Amino acid sequence: MASERITRLEITVREMELDDLAPVYHLGERLFTCDLYPFLYRTWDEWEVVGHYNTDPEFSLVAEVDDVLGGFIIGTLISKASWTYGYIVWLGVDQAFQSTGVAHKLYDKLVERMVEAGARYLIADTDPSNTAALKFFTKKGFKGEREHVVLSLNLSRTERYRTILEKHGNGHGETEPRAKKSRRPKTATGKNQEKPFCSTTVLDSEP
Repeated sequence: MASERITRLEITVREMELDDLAPVYHLGERLFTCDLYPFLYRTWDEWEVVGHYNTDPEFSLVAEVDDVLGGFIIGTLISKASWTYGYIVWLGVDQAFQSTGVAHKLYDKLVERMVEAGARYLIADTDPSNTAALKFFTKKGFKGEREHVVLSLNLSRTERYRTILEKHGNGHGETEPRAKKSRRPKTATGKNQEKPFCSTTVLDSEP
């Protein structure tokens, strides 16, 4: 069934544009929810899109499926000594287009660009329970998975730091401007769609 859908859909992967920032951000809002992983949910904000768009535009890609936003992938390069790493920061596919090959096309295009830029090693992370993402990256040849622990501290709930926060406001200075809202590309939605679990990668099992 999935292969039949792929033949009927025209998937175009291109570099993210200014008008894509708001649709990509809102798609991420729906994908990276706080239902199971509140910490990862809190790491997703509009500057995850805007920041990478400004600094790594060649590694910020979107996939359009019949002129509708089907998914996105955001990456960056990390240089350490003589090694250059390609780091896949975010990968998300709209539920309406999961299992259609969108994630594969996004990934393949990003890796091609990273290799051209000098990357010889790839890094991707996801939650250990995200079996779909683990299966996806395993198919791509990733190995050596390790579970990791993320610790967090809410400074506003800690008396020791509360006075410092009050002294410096919210710690971020002026309110950051929001990404420009745009109608293009449209984003597929459904009335009764379930929210997938949080992760830097959110996708269904791909063929």
